[in-house]
Amino acid sequence: MGQPQPAGSTRRTFVKGAATAGGAAALGLGGLPGSAGAAPRARQSVAVLGGGVAGLTAAHELAERGFAVTVYERRALGGKARSFDVPDSAKGTRKPLPGEHGFRFIPGIYHNLPDTLRRIPFPGNRNGVWDNLIAPPEMSFTRAGGREDIRLPIPGRDGEPADLTPDDIARALTAFLDTAFNIPAHEIAYFVNRALVFLTSCDERRDDQWEAKPWWDFVRAKDMSYDYQRILAIGVTRNIVATKAEVASTRTVGTLGEAFVFNALGRGADGPPDRILNAPTNEAWIDPWVAHLKSLGVEFRVGWTVREVAYGDGRVTKAVIEDAGGARQDVTADHYVQAMPVEHARRTWGAALRAADPQLPRCDKLRTDWMTGIQFYLTERPKVVDGHFNCIDSPWSLTGIAQAAHWKGRDFPAEYGDGLVVDCLSVDISEWDKPGILYGRTAKNCTREEIAREVWAQLKAHLNDTGKQVLTDGKLHSWHLDPGVDGTGGPDPRNDDELLIHPVGTLHNRPSAATKIPNFFLAGDYVAVDIDLATMEGANAAARQAVNALLDRVGSSARRCTVTSRYRPPEIEGLKRADRTRYRLGLRNAFDLG
Repeated sequence: MGQPQPAGSTRRTFVKGAATAGGAAALGLGGLPGSAGAAPRARQSVAVLGGGVAGLTAAHELAERGFAVTVYERRALGGKARSFDVPDSAKGTRKPLPGEHGFRFIPGIYHNLPDTLRRIPFPGNRNGVWDNLIAPPEMSFTRAGGREDIRLPIPGRDGEPADLTPDDIARALTAFLDTAFNIPAHEIAYFVNRALVFLTSCDERRDDQWEAKPWWDFVRAKDMSYDYQRILAIGVTRNIVATKAEVASTRTVGTLGEAFVFNALGRGADGPPDRILNAPTNEAWIDPWVAHLKSLGVEFRVGWTVREVAYGDGRVTKAVIEDAGGARQDVTADHYVQAMPVEHARRTWGAALRAADPQLPRCDKLRTDWMTGIQFYLTERPKVVDGHFNCIDSPWSLTGIAQAAHWKGRDFPAEYGDGLVVDCLSVDISEWDKPGILYGRTAKNCTREEIAREVWAQLKAHLNDTGKQVLTDGKLHSWHLDPGVDGTGGPDPRNDDELLIHPVGTLHNRPSAATKIPNFFLAGDYVAVDIDLATMEGANAAARQAVNALLDRVGSSARRCTVTSRYRPPEIEGLKRADRTRYRLGLRNAFDLG
């Protein structure tokens, strides 16, 4: 099979008979005679640089269309989406405890990624890996300081809602009334008005005016109550958009918030607003995906690190890659799809490549920040909400989920670890630059052990503060912090897996998947797509766009990848058209009270 090869090696680039005819047709090389003596045609080769969601998606789409694909990945397939083994945690015949960069979250607003999931075979599943998605019945905003947690059912899911005891009902009512009375009515009315303003804003206003305005300012959070700030300003951005309200563009937060509202109403949804996998990510998704790609002929080079994308004579001439043994090799291919995180990709672009396309140097303006997961392994299942919870008052902006209850059909202690662990409490740390409650230091200034103790303390402050003992020290077996974090507590803290954030103006610096370099394409969550945020959906859609651009470049007649856009409610389009007229006249949105 043809594939990208180190320079100087032999490339097998021909297929014969019916396979050749199908591959040639897919590449748009013209139909071949049906006779047995038809001349073979060369398969075009693609080097996919990066094996995360974007890279695997690109490989999937290209392989289905007859290209010879090799994926080069520096660390592990799946990227930030993968799960991994906790070292030295397995005893006997059990598997190691599962760790992860952060818990998976696949909401119903996603359409492109679910399409890929349906096309990955999984034993016993009619719809492939997609059937491994399950919908938690509820979520909560947990409070500290003796205030009851806000417990919310999730609409649109299948099956019965979570069981509620009289105590649960009393606590939920108390939390609702407490929050309602602590957020003044005029503040709630103002927030609703701002939501209406954004909903009816035309695309031009969103891309210009609201892209330039931070969400924090748009909802006037600095003038509002503490609860308004923590729930409506900060809580919304952490739960829905995984970014910071103080700097995130209103366009980004509003667009995703709007999509989630319609998702909850059952409009334009692939499924319920909250879905997770029914097993550790690699078991439920990544491993079956890689196996399927291998069956399509995709080859993988894991442990290979891209050092340079070399440019000459108007094209990418090679990728300089350090192999698993530490030796540098020149890898050549007909086409190159770079599917690496932006902070790693831009280091490989030399002056000549950057000069060939102005959008490449603009990527230097894209910002990344720390958002990383830690897992706590427990010897007793915690009595937390049956779904995700957001620690509203935590200085490190923690969100989490107890996972074992959702991994249906798995006996956690019998399958994982040493037989004592019964649950995995997976927590994302979103804020690394504010002092904690235990040591008074930022997460970056704490050692790994201090980070674990600080997060545990903040969790207990939210979950144990109303008389319930949800978490107890005696039930904590062990913990595992993402290995991408290194050097914390020292002079040079580093995070190998930062997250693209979307401060104001970012939209205009995101590149397209097609570059001005004819054999070079970009795929990743930083590429301009319909969901302009660091998401698996964005990475998947960007890879589809990159493949489509490649097909256009070679004049292929192959079916283009479907790229599904966000849902646009038709009944709002008239108001948006009216707002377009007002915007071009320099007028406010009709609902904008200032």
